[in-house]
Amino acid sequence: MIINEIEGSLREFDITNRVVDYLEIEWFESTKRIQRKKSKNGQEVAIKFLKEGQRLKHEDVIYADDQKIIVVDIIPCDAIVVKPKSLLEMGNVCYEIGNKHLPMFIQNDEVLLPFEEPIFKWLSASGYHTEKVFTRLTNIVNSTVQPHGHSESSSLFFKIMNIAK
Repeated sequence: MIINEIEGSLREFDITNRVVDYLEIEWFESTKRIQRKKSKNGQEVAIKFLKEGQRLKHEDVIYADDQKIIVVDIIPCDAIVVKPKSLLEMGNVCYEIGNKHLPMFIQNDEVLLPFEEPIFKWLSASGYHTEKVFTRLTNIVNSTVQPHGHSESSSLFFKIMNIAK
């Protein structure tokens, strides 16, 4: 089965009398345009997104018919949670993490990143309130310029450059 686009979110579908099959992915697989996976029920799924910047989100429906729905399930993992005390601290910690080119997630006014012991120790030693948790990383911050956008790019950098014209 080849998937070229996301059908919608699970909450938009009536799942009555349908088998809900889950495609489990790691957080870092959510941005891959081309991948091959097997769903929990054994269905071969080939994802081939044609547009740049498409990413899978938790509970995205990638296939639906009268009998079955295939839903994305982002697997929880160990993560670092930083709980900033102020907006200034939020800006500082985001700057520090971004300066190291680490993937960053913003969820519930907290900054999350995949767990790495040296990063956890560095953030703690820098005075930030940190915790190690087991959670789903779902809301990645898109803070980089899209390197493959040749036409109507929607990266933050491109938008700023258009405003400056």
